[in-house]
Amino acid sequence: MLVKSYLEDAQENRTDMKDIQILLTNDDGIRSPGLWAAARALSEIGFVHVAAPREQYSGAGRSMPSTSDGIIQEHIIQVNGQDWKVYSVGGTPAQTVLHAVLEILPRCPDLVVSGINYGENLGTGVTISGTVGAALEGAALGIPSLAISLETEPQYHLSYATHIDFSVAAHFAQYFSRLLLSCTLPFDVDVLKVDVPANARLDTPWELCRLSRKKYYEPLRPKRRSWSQPGRLEYRLARDAGDPVEGTDAYVMRVKRWVAVTPLSLDMTSRVDMAQVEQCLRSAIAASQGS
Repeated sequence: MLVKSYLEDAQENRTDMKDIQILLTNDDGIRSPGLWAAARALSEIGFVHVAAPREQYSGAGRSMPSTSDGIIQEHIIQVNGQDWKVYSVGGTPAQTVLHAVLEILPRCPDLVVSGINYGENLGTGVTISGTVGAALEGAALGIPSLAISLETEPQYHLSYATHIDFSVAAHFAQYFSRLLLSCTLPFDVDVLKVDVPANARLDTPWELCRLSRKKYYEPLRPKRRSWSQPGRLEYRLARDAGDPVEGTDAYVMRVKRWVAVTPLSLDMTSRVDMAQVEQCLRSAIAASQGS
């Protein structure tokens, strides 16, 4: 596959990393252990600027709500024994990327990394993911972007559970960041989405795959007696999540237990024969006019 050959070639053609500027963000918020696991790993390959949402923003997609206050606050965090100046932003993951690029960083970064997320982002729900949304926003600015997530049980998705081990996912965050910094991917590959199984090891293989068309998480009806009561939409793994189609991100991670690497495009136009779609629509018009 063409994209995989580019990534493999990159391993032999590494660029000088000393002047690399990396923007690291997430959707779980500035206090997330997954964010800091990625920060430690990425600091080995470049200067890492951390800017993350002030609050938990899972499920924000690439949203830009007008209600966000955009307040930027500086914090001092210890990473690898050193004090880092990092930033929390009053906004969604996508808004955080914009504030970071437009206001915080001294120049446009060479790479945007979003994660490490509590919970895998597979299938048709990727447009809901704030982790993916931040990476897409980086890509929209013309910056190579990576979204990385670690498989966890749903009850931990909105937590900062400290027993979750992000070390292997951090290894793959660094690994694929190096590759993205070392090569130019083919046109129409805007984001690499990486999903790491919970039981992955440093030597777990990775496989390039397409996005599953199945719903990986299914929504649940709110538990309330009246519509006038608050009703939160919950979700769970879809009933057929364990039976995905071969060659998809869900299959690679759920069945093969490999790291699933999915190239994503900002161009959401259907890859279809436009003439066929037009014929279908015009035939429907003709049928309605004849009835």
